[in-house]
Amino acid sequence: MGDPRELYELATDLPDLGQPVLLQALTGFVDAGAASRLVREHLLDTLDGREIARFDLDQVYDYRSRRPVMDFVEDHWASYEEPKLVVHLLRDAQETPFLLLDGPEPDFAWERFVRSAIDLIERLGVRVTVGLNAIPMGVPHTRPVGVTAHATRGELITGYEPWLQRVRVPASVGHLLEYRLGQRGRDAIGFAAHVPHYLAQSDYPAAAEQLLASLSKATGLLLPTEALRELAEEVRASVDTQVAESDEATGLVRALEQQYDSFMIGRDNGGNLLAAAGPLPTAEELGAELERFLAEHTNPGDQPPA
Repeated sequence: MGDPRELYELATDLPDLGQPVLLQALTGFVDAGAASRLVREHLLDTLDGREIARFDLDQVYDYRSRRPVMDFVEDHWASYEEPKLVVHLLRDAQETPFLLLDGPEPDFAWERFVRSAIDLIERLGVRVTVGLNAIPMGVPHTRPVGVTAHATRGELITGYEPWLQRVRVPASVGHLLEYRLGQRGRDAIGFAAHVPHYLAQSDYPAAAEQLLASLSKATGLLLPTEALRELAEEVRASVDTQVAESDEATGLVRALEQQYDSFMIGRDNGGNLLAAAGPLPTAEELGAELERFLAEHTNPGDQPPA
């Protein structure tokens, strides 16, 4: 498959990185509540950093399926939003360097890209790679955000209880990277925040805050969360207000709460929030009904509930 270094360029003036953490949160896969996007934007907006590596996206990107945007002004093309797949060097509150792989998930040559990413990881001395996702679940917004954790070694995610038993899902480049790193004996972790079904299409900062908390817990990085926490409180208040306006919506949330609480009590018996059983409607049915209600009670000019 050729030299893996032909797919990326690395800066030559790098400082001493020690053994940094690499955070990878590519766009294009499931991102309920835009949680991983919110994490990326938050880190890039609040922390000092610079671009240190760039992948040759032309070799792995399908421009016709995800067309970039151009601006036309009167009689000429004024700008082009070039898609980029890059690695940023950032520093946490204690000036500890870490890396952020940011950009669109490759459409083509997954194995070649993964080989190149692993080559870069080894070249930079990365000690652990952490992937972020967010998935829609049959959970109410009135309960703490849950996280599904997975890793190449169980010791990396001590303290996390499994939410699922065995499922078969479509692959992503990020998950393939974690899998291939594990085959090479390298440490990699993944966190997937649980976002209420009915809020999955809107920004849900509570899930982004939880992803950052999980990242900090696993790596020791000190990352800012205050802005996300404040946004999460605003969103919670907004959704609570809308739900309180309808007895039907209130009943749906209470049903999800009951389903969630029952699951938490019996999770050791193999419960599954993706397909809860019993006399209650399924999580999907409840979530779909509540999503419909919130959509109908949001004015077109308003921000959608998040």
